[in-house]
Amino acid sequence: MLPPLAARLSATSAPATVAMSAAARVLREAGHDVISLAIGEPDFATPPHAVEAAHAAALAGQTKYPPTDGTAALLRAVRAKFARENGVEYGANEVIVSTGAKQGIFNAFAATLDPGDEVVVPSPYWASYPLIAQLLGGVPVFVPCDESDRFRLRPERLAAALGPRSRWVVLNFPNNPSGATAPASLLRELAEVLRHHPNCWILCDEIYEHLSYGREPHASLAAVAPFLRDRILTLNGVSKSYAMTGWRIGYAGGPSRLIRAMSVIQSNSTSGASSISQAAAVAALEGPQETVGVMRADYQRRRDAVVAALRAIPGLTCAVPDGALYLYPGVGGFIGRTSAGGRPIADDAAFALALLEEQHVAVVPGDAFGMSPFIRLSIASDDRELAEACRRIALFCAGCAPSAVS
Repeated sequence: MLPPLAARLSATSAPATVAMSAAARVLREAGHDVISLAIGEPDFATPPHAVEAAHAAALAGQTKYPPTDGTAALLRAVRAKFARENGVEYGANEVIVSTGAKQGIFNAFAATLDPGDEVVVPSPYWASYPLIAQLLGGVPVFVPCDESDRFRLRPERLAAALGPRSRWVVLNFPNNPSGATAPASLLRELAEVLRHHPNCWILCDEIYEHLSYGREPHASLAAVAPFLRDRILTLNGVSKSYAMTGWRIGYAGGPSRLIRAMSVIQSNSTSGASSISQAAAVAALEGPQETVGVMRADYQRRRDAVVAALRAIPGLTCAVPDGALYLYPGVGGFIGRTSAGGRPIADDAAFALALLEEQHVAVVPGDAFGMSPFIRLSIASDDRELAEACRRIALFCAGCAPSAVS
């Protein structure tokens, strides 16, 4: 008999994005031509000046244990970034660096959640928000956002979800997976709702802020609603804006009391993030920013092309995302049908699996993001791959026939 594992693991699992990527990898290793649109990883290279800064730091001997909260140079760069781009001034004790933005979320939830505390999450949502909350004893409460409204969060729905056990509200704009954004006018309305819940922290995940395609600029809640500033944790990182996913650098700004508590959690888990990666992040934040605009323009062009291709497929719906790296098309028109390969399509998970097995295109089912029947696909692939993926999706959909009635 083996020793038991922690009971908390029964409430969580690996994200579906990881599972679909693994399934695609198995097919690829078996010799199939698989196109994976399951992961939101920029296909651009890390800016050369960031790579050079890392190399220089290593050569200069900056390879020792870093401070738990982040190097002085990166903390300065983070504070300057928040002031310059977000209009929020943070003090030296109000910022922290973590091993990726996901660790920042874990630290914040671990420092504040007691069993039974509620984490309010608009859906569709990035899968890790509720999974991390559940792992730490929290209870996710979901707020549906409608495709017909381009998945925007409505203040009245947020108000209905908040209660005495609400400990966090998660705001992710631009949103993964829907691409929804929140202009300053909407943030002001949400802030008025949150004003009446003083015991509730607010997580503003802005990791995709530079990938906004709408006419209205990205806005940060901490700047729009300064009366909430002492309850807001603004989370960001270099992964998406600078194509630095593997460097694993996230950062956050917030009230010193929360940042201090997050530091305690971090000091007992990973300690500080890689010193070499932090040097690269300093260069990314302080150096030339032209590559950010190039990426944004390229992703917007890809978005437009893929939206047009998907909307041409009978039975699919597809809202135009205003940001991020994803499309979130609806596949409700195919539920209850049978694929050309004879696979019944009972839900979006069955749709995604049949699409992978029959046309070798990997996407993630909407049930992983709390809203069905949808699929999420990433536009972080080159034009040729995206065009071929759309062609295969169209073939798959055309081959789906109504199920026989017994």
